[in-house]
Amino acid sequence: MHPENPKYSAETTVSKDSTGSIHSIHYFRKRNNIGDGFSSAIFYLAILFFFIGFNFSDVMVGNWYQQFMPDLNGRTISDIFFLDSLTGYAVTNNLSPNDTGYILKTNNGGNNWNINLILNRNLTTVKYINSSTGFVCGGSGGGTAYLYKTTNSGANWNIISTPGATSWRGLSLVDEDTIWLVDNDSFVGGVFRTTNGGASWEPQFSGGNQNPNKIYMYNARIGFMSNSSAEPNIYKTTNGGVNWNVNVSGQYMRDVYFIDSLTGWYSYSSNVYKTINGGNNWITQFLPRGGNIITTGINRFSILNSDTILGVGGEIIVGVQTRGIIYRTINSGQNWTFQIPDTSIYVPGPYNYLQFVNSKNGWAYTLGFYGGIHTTTGGDPVWITDVEQISTEVPTNFQLFQNYPNPFNPVTHIGFRIADFGFVTLEIFDLTGKEVSTLINKELRPGEYRIDWNASDYSSGVYFYKLTVTNGKEVFTDTKKLILLK
Repeated sequence: MHPENPKYSAETTVSKDSTGSIHSIHYFRKRNNIGDGFSSAIFYLAILFFFIGFNFSDVMVGNWYQQFMPDLNGRTISDIFFLDSLTGYAVTNNLSPNDTGYILKTNNGGNNWNINLILNRNLTTVKYINSSTGFVCGGSGGGTAYLYKTTNSGANWNIISTPGATSWRGLSLVDEDTIWLVDNDSFVGGVFRTTNGGASWEPQFSGGNQNPNKIYMYNARIGFMSNSSAEPNIYKTTNGGVNWNVNVSGQYMRDVYFIDSLTGWYSYSSNVYKTINGGNNWITQFLPRGGNIITTGINRFSILNSDTILGVGGEIIVGVQTRGIIYRTINSGQNWTFQIPDTSIYVPGPYNYLQFVNSKNGWAYTLGFYGGIHTTTGGDPVWITDVEQISTEVPTNFQLFQNYPNPFNPVTHIGFRIADFGFVTLEIFDLTGKEVSTLINKELRPGEYRIDWNASDYSSGVYFYKLTVTNGKEVFTDTKKLILLK
C-alpha cells in the first residue's frame, strides 16, 4: 500500500540528544475516520525508515546546507552578490578607521570563499553588471568615501574619483556609465550621479538628516531612495534623480524591488508594501506572525517572477534557540509563507542577505561568522503559514476543532488546542490522500491556536486536515473533513 493512501499517514517522532542532534523515528499510523487495515508492506517499510532515521540522525533535514566564510578576523559581511550558480562576491566592514576590509570571491557556489583583495576601507556594497565588470563602494571609516571598479572579474580593482563624501552607503547601476551613489552624512552627503563612468559627478539631492543610505533605480529615469533616520521618508524620482519627491512619509525602505515601472514591493518594519501603479498607492501585505515567530520584516528580497518572491529577515524560536527563516509568496504577496531552512544545523537568525539566481540556486547569509546556507533544489518543499495563539491558558487535553466556515470559499479558519509543549504539524490532504499543503510544522507552547487556510489556488472538492502533536511522551493525531466550494 502506498504511503499516500488516504487510509494511512506517515508519522515522525522528533527528539534531540544532549549534543543537539535531531533523531527521528518514522512510522505509519491509521488516519482517523479514513478507513482501516494495515499491510505488511507498510510494516516493513516503517522498520526500514526507523533504522534510517536512527543511524543517520545527523543528516540534514531539508534541502539546504551550511556554508562558511574564511577567518575574517572579527569583520562581518556587509553585502553579497551572485552572478550565477557558481560565481559570487562579498564585502566586509573594517574594525576601525583606516583598518582593512575584504573583498571575497567564490567560484564554486559559495562552498569556498577566498579573499580577493584587502583594502584599508569599510566596504558597504558590491554589484556587478556582467561577468567582468563590477563595483564596490564604502569609505575609510575616517571620513573619506571610495568607489572601486573591476573590468576583469575582480583580478584588479581601480579607484574611481568621486565627490568628497564621508562614506558611500549604497549605489545603484543602470550600466557601466550611469551610476548613483548615496551618503547619509547630514553635511556633505546626499545623492550623486555620473553618466560618464565617473569622469564627472552631479549632486542631485542634499537634505540634511534626510540624506539617504539606500537607493534603488529601476531604470535611468525611475527610482526610490530613503534614510532610516528618526524622521524617515521615501522619495521617488521620475527624471533620473534631477528631482526627488516624497512618496511615503514616516517610513524607509529596508529593501525595494520593481519588476516593471508599475509593480514593485518595499519592506518596512514587519510588513511588506506592494504597488501596481508605480508607487501612487501602496497595499500592505502581512508576513507570517504569531506563535514562536519573531516578525522583524524583510531585510532582502529575491524576486523570481511577478508571482514568486522570497525574503529574509525574520526569526523563530526553536527550543532555547532562534533560527532565521525564509519567507515566500507564490501569488505576488497576497499570502506569505515561511520555512526554517537549517533544521539540522545551527545558524542563528536572522538572515541578512538572500539571492536566488534561478528557481533552484539560492543563498541566505548572516552578518556574522556563521556564514550562510545554500540550496541547489529550490529549498525545502514544505512552506508554512502563520499561526495565531488566541489563548495562553493551558488546556487539559488536545483538541482539533471543525473548521469554519465549512463549506468555504476561499478562506477557512482551523482551530486547535495543545496541552503540552510539542512539535506540531497541520497538513491538508485531497481525496486521494496526497498532501497539498502544510500549514504548521514547528514547535508550539501549550495553548489554543487558530490558523487560516487560503485555498484560492485549489479546486473545489473535499479535503482533509490533520493535526499531529508529538511531545516526546505520546503522539496525538486527529483528522477532519472540510469542503471547498467555488
